[in-house]
Amino acid sequence: MKSILKLIKRFIVTMLFSLVLLLFLNFFLLLLISYKQAANHGAWSSADTVASALTENGDGTYRLSAQGEDILSRTNAWAILVDNETGYILWNSSNLPEGIPTQYSAASIAMAVRGYINDYPITTSGYGDDLIMLGFPKKSYWKLISNTFDYDFIRNFPKTVLLFLSCNLILIFFVYMVVTSGVLRSVKPVIQGIEALPAERDVYVKEKGLLSDLAVSINKAAEKLRNQDYQLQKKETARANWIAGVSHDIRTPLSMVLGYASQIEENRDLPERERKKARIIRQQSLRMKNMVNDLNLASKLEYNVQPLHMDTVNLVSLVRQTAVDFLNLDLEGKYPIEWVAGEDMQNCCAKADKGLLKRAVSNLITNSQVHNPDGCTLFMSVGRTEKMCRIVVEDNGTGITDEELEKIRKAPHYMVCDRETGNQRHGLGLMLVRQIAEVHGGDMEVSHGKAGGFRVVIRVPRTE
Repeated sequence: MKSILKLIKRFIVTMLFSLVLLLFLNFFLLLLISYKQAANHGAWSSADTVASALTENGDGTYRLSAQGEDILSRTNAWAILVDNETGYILWNSSNLPEGIPTQYSAASIAMAVRGYINDYPITTSGYGDDLIMLGFPKKSYWKLISNTFDYDFIRNFPKTVLLFLSCNLILIFFVYMVVTSGVLRSVKPVIQGIEALPAERDVYVKEKGLLSDLAVSINKAAEKLRNQDYQLQKKETARANWIAGVSHDIRTPLSMVLGYASQIEENRDLPERERKKARIIRQQSLRMKNMVNDLNLASKLEYNVQPLHMDTVNLVSLVRQTAVDFLNLDLEGKYPIEWVAGEDMQNCCAKADKGLLKRAVSNLITNSQVHNPDGCTLFMSVGRTEKMCRIVVEDNGTGITDEELEKIRKAPHYMVCDRETGNQRHGLGLMLVRQIAEVHGGDMEVSHGKAGGFRVVIRVPRTE
């Protein structure tokens, strides 16, 4: 609806701008034409110029100066001097046409001044008590003979002009709105259909009117999107069911492998070499079990079927407890953990699912251990800003190249089939950490560690 109102507003502004521009253009053209007429001195000013250029010789003859001759030549006009007392012509120019009267009465002079002599438009000027009359080519000027206007008409002329302009504007606006309303009736359902496409609502635009071709295209696009959504939902449902089924089916054999591997590892009657192989089997089976659990949890988070048990969690306590749990499992001491945060950092609380956040921190520690089999030192800290809590896990292990780091930052979703996905050294575990951070309204950042290893920062909103 906002788009339609914006369209109407733009139409009206365009129309008003066009009318104002048209008014100024007409006014400019009127001034230009008037200026050109004034530059030609006009018919009446030419008569005044000829009158001032005519001189009496003293013997009853007259002489026209070069300026007067130039005026007559330039305007292709002729001139006569009429005696005030007798009405006879005292002087005439050399190009006087045939048929021009040689004597004039007061009435004929009055008619000539108002209009024409033998269809020649006439202008006059005084020459003492006598009268100079200039005749111009028949098609050069048009004279309004009855040029008397009512005084009230002249006085109310501005109001009359405004009335005419108002009526014209109202008519133009009415015609414009009638024409525009037809366009808007065609545009409105198209706009509504386009706006409804991303909202995942059923879309159908009536295929008629001015934009019927566009309506057909929108309906085809909507049908295609519905089919794609349906197929995608089928694939996602099948994928989720497959993951859930595999996760369920693989747990029993994995548990048996772990159990038998533990028994063989603890059997003192076997050679150390065989017990070591059993330990490797147990460790890799345990890693596989964790990967399956991560995959199942990632699927649940993606489809919003993982229940979140939100509560106020002290992240300092959570991270420290997770670190202690891993230290207790590190019997060989290959992965010492150092707490970097200051002693003044006693608490940093966030509204979170304690189990999920602990899983995220555990994944980061496991990630460092898996990719540094010869051991490394982990540096863990919790910090806070004005609105966020930060959990930092960093190691001084083998680290990661810039190219691999960029791949992790731009990694596709763990479920997407991508050729590059299999080459990622840091895969599902980190993506699960990112998912956990995002469901809490936060994010995850990966970078090179200050000690040359790998560094991950989890940010979640604070509650204090």
